[in-house]
Amino acid sequence: MNKDKLKIATRAIHAGQQPDPSTGAIMTPVYLTSTYVQSAPAEHLGYEYARSGNPTRTALEANLAALEDGKYGLCFASGLAAENTLLHTLKSGDHIVTARDVYGGTFRLFDKIWKQLGVSFTAVHAWNLDEIRGAMQPNTRLLWLESPSNPLLTCADIAGAAEIGHAGGAKVIVDNTFATPILQRPLSLGADVIVHSVTKYLGGHSDVIGGALVTNDEELHEQLRFLQNALGGVPGPMDCFLVLRGTKTLAVRMKQHCENAAKIAEYLAQHADVERVYYPGLVDDPSHEVASRQMSDYGGMVSVELRGDLERNRRFASSTKVFALAESLGGVESLINHPASMTHASVPKEEREKGGLRDTLMRLSVGIEDVEDLIADLDQAIAVSRDSSSSPATVAG
Repeated sequence: MNKDKLKIATRAIHAGQQPDPSTGAIMTPVYLTSTYVQSAPAEHLGYEYARSGNPTRTALEANLAALEDGKYGLCFASGLAAENTLLHTLKSGDHIVTARDVYGGTFRLFDKIWKQLGVSFTAVHAWNLDEIRGAMQPNTRLLWLESPSNPLLTCADIAGAAEIGHAGGAKVIVDNTFATPILQRPLSLGADVIVHSVTKYLGGHSDVIGGALVTNDEELHEQLRFLQNALGGVPGPMDCFLVLRGTKTLAVRMKQHCENAAKIAEYLAQHADVERVYYPGLVDDPSHEVASRQMSDYGGMVSVELRGDLERNRRFASSTKVFALAESLGGVESLINHPASMTHASVPKEEREKGGLRDTLMRLSVGIEDVEDLIADLDQAIAVSRDSSSSPATVAG
C-alpha cells in the first residue's frame, strides 16, 4: 500500500517507520549512539556522526514531513533552534515581515539577536493583507506568519499572504504549532516552510522539548540540512522517540482538544463576568471566516479577559485547580497562562499593545480532561477572582 495515499490519522501512526529489521520490533528503536562504524574511510551505511544524523531522528523527520504533505522534514532541539536555523539563511541587510502577535520568543529572536546582526523586521496585523502588502520591501526575504497566532488566535489568510510574499520575492513561513497538521496544512496553501514547536501538540505530553521545519523546496532543504549540522541544534534520540510516540495519538487528541475548547469558549462567551473571548470557532470572532476556510476545526487554545482590572485577572489565573498555571501548551493536561508576564514578557509593553495583547489577557491550553470538570474549575476561579478581598497572588515570570 502506498503510504502517501493514506489518510492523516493513519500516516500519523505509520509514516516514516518500519518494524526494526533485526528484531521485528514495531516501535522505532532509540539509537543511543554518538558515532557509527565505517567499513572504510567515508564508506558507511548512511550515518557517520550523530549530530549529522540518527535513525530515530530520521524516522521522526519523515513522519512530520508526511503529516504536513511535505517532502522534507528537519528536527531540532527546540522550536527556537528550528527558527534560528531558518534565520541563518538570511544575511545582513535582509528584511522580514512578520505578525505583531507572534510568540514572545520569536519576537525576542528577531529583536534582540538578528536585529543586532543587520536583519530588520516590520510587524504587521497579519490578518490584514493590505498591511502585509504595504510592509513588503525590495530586500524582504521572509514573510513570517503564525496562524492561529499566539496568544490572540488571529488567523492569517495564508493563501492570500503567500501570493503577496511570493510576488515580492520572499519565502513564506507559517508557524503551524497551534493548528497542527491535523487541522491545517499550510504547504498546500502556498507556504514554503512550516515551523513547529514539537514540544506542544505533536509531543502532546509535556515531557519533551523540540522543534521542526518542513518544506517541499529541495534547494532550501539542502541549505537547511547543512545549517542543521553546522549549527548543531539537534534533538537527542530519546526526544525523537517521545515525539514519535506523541504523533501516533495526535489525531484523536486533537479531536478532544477541539471539542473541549469549543464548549469552554461558548461557556465563557456567555458568562457575565467575561469581557472578551478569543477563539476562531465562535461565529462572531474576527478570524472565524478565514479559519473556517483553511482549517478543519478550530483548535484547543482559548484566550479570555475577565471584566475588571489586571489584579482580578491575576486572581483568576491563580485560582484554578484543574488548569495548572504554567507556560507551554498542547499537552493532555489543561494549562492557564498570563502571557504579559510569562510567555510574552520579552515583548515590550508598547509592542504588546500595538498587537492587541493587553495585560489582562489569559491564555488557556484546553486539555483532554472531562470538559464538565474544566468548566466547573473555571467557574469557581471566576467566582474567587470576583471577591475583591482576596489578596492577589504573584504570577510567575
